[in-house]
Amino acid sequence: MEFQLSRIDLMTVGSTSMKSMKVLPNPPNAKKMVQRVAVADHSGVLTCFQMKRSETVVDFKTLPGPKVERLELGGAKGSLQEKIFVSSGSEVRGFTKRGKQFLMFETNLSDSIKSMFVSGPDLHITGQYIYNMYTNCQDTHFYLSCDKINDMIGIPGTGKDIFPVLGCQDRVLRVLSGSELLYEAEVPGSPETLALFDIMSGFGHNNLIYGTKDGIIGLCTVNKDNPCHRWEIANSNNLGGITAIDTYDVNNDGVSELVIARDDGTVEVYSISEGQPKLITSKNVSESITSIGAGLITSAGHADVVVATYPGHVISLTSQVKSHVAQNIISPSAKTKLDDLKKDIEDLKRQVLAEREKYQKSAGSDSAISAVVKFHVNDKFTLNPVDANYLLSIEIQMPIENVLLQCDVPIDLLDVERNSAVVSHSACDPEDKNYLLATYRCQANTTRLDVKVRSIEGQYGTLQVYITPRIQPKTCQLKQYQIKPLSLHRRTHIIDSERPMNTLKLSGKFSLGEVHSWIGYCIPEVPDKCPSGESITMFFQSTFLDTQLECNYRQGAVEFRSDNISTISILKDVITKLATQRKIAVNITYELNEESIPHSLRLIHPKLDEQLLLAKKVQLIDALKELSMHEPNLDFLSPEYKDIIQNADKLQAAFKLQPCHLERLYGMITDLYIDKFKFKGLNVKSKVPMLLEVLDNYELETLVDFFEISAV
Repeated sequence: MEFQLSRIDLMTVGSTSMKSMKVLPNPPNAKKMVQRVAVADHSGVLTCFQMKRSETVVDFKTLPGPKVERLELGGAKGSLQEKIFVSSGSEVRGFTKRGKQFLMFETNLSDSIKSMFVSGPDLHITGQYIYNMYTNCQDTHFYLSCDKINDMIGIPGTGKDIFPVLGCQDRVLRVLSGSELLYEAEVPGSPETLALFDIMSGFGHNNLIYGTKDGIIGLCTVNKDNPCHRWEIANSNNLGGITAIDTYDVNNDGVSELVIARDDGTVEVYSISEGQPKLITSKNVSESITSIGAGLITSAGHADVVVATYPGHVISLTSQVKSHVAQNIISPSAKTKLDDLKKDIEDLKRQVLAEREKYQKSAGSDSAISAVVKFHVNDKFTLNPVDANYLLSIEIQMPIENVLLQCDVPIDLLDVERNSAVVSHSACDPEDKNYLLATYRCQANTTRLDVKVRSIEGQYGTLQVYITPRIQPKTCQLKQYQIKPLSLHRRTHIIDSERPMNTLKLSGKFSLGEVHSWIGYCIPEVPDKCPSGESITMFFQSTFLDTQLECNYRQGAVEFRSDNISTISILKDVITKLATQRKIAVNITYELNEESIPHSLRLIHPKLDEQLLLAKKVQLIDALKELSMHEPNLDFLSPEYKDIIQNADKLQAAFKLQPCHLERLYGMITDLYIDKFKFKGLNVKSKVPMLLEVLDNYELETLVDFFEISAV
């Protein structure tokens, strides 16, 4: 059953953190009552409100304080979970639904609480790497994770047992029992958020839903022994990462639906039909969503989805018919409230104008000092594995005036469909290590900017972003992002051992921590903290070519294995440079597998063939269009030419979305050719023009034969 969601803005608070809003449950005997919503923001204010006669009524509101990182509901086991718990720094406070504070507990955690779960007298919390459990405010269990913890949830076991599940940065779910690790479950992406879903028929209880940073949703059944993966929803539409998940019977069909929120503002509702998810509706609120819930929010007769966004807007997406919504909005009470709001806005405009004039007069004084306005930036720089590009997302609470990007290595900026900003490029001098200088000028009331960045492996440096909001006095904030040598690689759990692999071995007097920092400098998704153990193994995969990389390292020795010789060459050059900077002597040995060269070329072949064919089709469009203008009947054309005329707009759009794609592939093949003979001690740069001639008349077997010719 498909349906539409209509937007209603409920209230505005300060900037919000992940999972800082919850819908309070109704008692079992009062299911048709409008439910309360609790939301906490960065100013430390906890607000609990409900809707009455289409108006937002605040039940209670706390005083400002430290920034709230998390909000969870709890209560005695077997009772209604309606007590509100919020975390600020390392402190946890508890409130009743009426606003009375009954708990203030200092956990003494070394860093801020990132995630929290409450079960009766048990409080489960995590920092960046640490998990702690407290029973009646007494420390009972502790666990140190080998990678960052993104989220945590508690799985009910037999009796009173609770199995905490940690969603970690290294694409692993870690299931605990007390202070012990039961097992690890591998997932296809870095889990950003976790939620329980034990209503699905046929699967029983203990169903865990995870959402990853690259937009994948999955369901697995977690028990004491091992996990069972049920299904997975790929991010085929290239949407944002998952930020929040909830379940509720949104369309009143008696079965709970899956409600998903993404960081690009998309809300999706999935029905579960025969154990498999099906998208039934979606809505975009144009702001990054931090929390999602569902319940009877605006009316006791219709279920709503309620979201909290990063800028602080609490929005209801209601399933009521639009005419009913419109009727509520234009009711006499709403009209009176609207008139009062208009008067308040006019008064505020006059006050702002008066203060602005006062500021302009005092700005010219020698004794006047301008106060710099501080603002928080919600930013992400994530690798999209589908198109092998980075997505840079910048979001602030106030409108953005412009964003300046500067980079000291060659990168390409690609268009994003939802981006309405105007971009202008300035001339740069590569000799000064300045390859990019671009300015994005945003339209009025734009609070979010998305930019796609395409990097080149082997070229590494820093991307600097200067964000200027539309405020007075003018102020700017700088954000820096590292472009790593193997920037297009991502972590994976398994590799194909049957592939032809090249090997690079380095040995010397270096510690495990030093070699770990070198690998982290070269490759994304390497933990900041060195994992425990005498030896460490990690696997990586290229998102562009699907080539593989295996890293085995311990104190004094490291071994890299890859089916791409260019990957080995980049690691050799960068790690040698890092070791030289620290005055560490490194012994280098390598083994080349000649079969890896044609193997890599065959991996590049489909992409190169597709781009060459696309370029040829685009070149024919103008001539075919001109022919169609003079010839009324085109039956004499071949089906291929007819297809080009019919799909001319799609072909040109695809060609426009992939600028410099062909040059990028040519560069990879050229690097592969140079690196092959570099390991043999030969310089073949003089033969690159001959290689380009072969590429201009591309055939795979001809190219493979060219690589096999001796450089002598």
